Amino acid sequence: MTRTGETQRVSAADFIRGFGNWRLQASRRPVVVTHHGKDAHVLISLDDYRRLGDAGPPSSALRDSLADLVESIRDAVLLIDRERRIAAVNPSASDMLETAAAELIGRPLADAVPALASHLLLAHVNRLLDHRERFAGDVPGLLRPRQWLRVELVPLPVGGAIILRDISAAMDEQGADDMRRAFLNAAEMHGAIGRASISVREAVEDANEALTAMVGVDPVAIRRVRFSALIAMSERAAFLDALETLFRTGAPACLTSALVTREGAALPVTLAMAERRGAYASEGAVVVVTRAG
Repeated sequence: MTRTGETQRVSAADFIRGFGNWRLQASRRPVVVTHHGKDAHVLISLDDYRRLGDAGPPSSALRDSLADLVESIRDAVLLIDRERRIAAVNPSASDMLETAAAELIGRPLADAVPALASHLLLAHVNRLLDHRERFAGDVPGLLRPRQWLRVELVPLPVGGAIILRDISAAMDEQGADDMRRAFLNAAEMHGAIGRASISVREAVEDANEALTAMVGVDPVAIRRVRFSALIAMSERAAFLDALETLFRTGAPACLTSALVTREGAALPVTLAMAERRGAYASEGAVVVVTRAG
């Protein structure tokens, strides 16, 4: 056994034979276990091990890393001090405000965002700075008319952070979805507009009461039936051609056709078809059926 400063060395064989002694030695100073004369393992006390776990990157490196992170995120970030002046902005905030960062820093927040003076968000900004109160919500018209922003207010030692994300497209899509749902509800209430959702293999996945009433079948019985089986034989080829074109091009289609009723009669109808497009591929189509004439 040899010593180098505060470190002790012992061969693996001696360590095994005298483990109890070396465990006590390790509580005072590290013990290096050698294998064939080379350092292989180090035995240290639990307290020393925990102190090693507490070691981390320098605070300056951590601050630099956080600053780089804020610079790179797509959300606009503005740091404001307790006097309601802009202390820092990231590139996304500069782009959103259409003003260079050098011109924004040091300016009162109300000058950079004039609409804030009469906006409902002002009260939340005041509570952020005066009471360190967080806020998250969607607000309209802060920077531009008809623009929606998702706003987060986060208290910081300097004052606070304002995080902005433009969600106008998502709000427009939600409005369009609301309108589509309202149209579907109105169509269902009309009672004379048939509707079926079909798969890419044209199997009926869902059909409303108006369509099942036209055909004269039970709503359960129509499920999984190929929609072309509901079409009169003379019109079936035209329907299949239109459906193939729909899936190939994605363009909605409309054609005159005829349904076969339960009694075997041909019911003249107009078919309108639109593709149901998923995130990665076609999920089928919606077929709207109205009586012709």
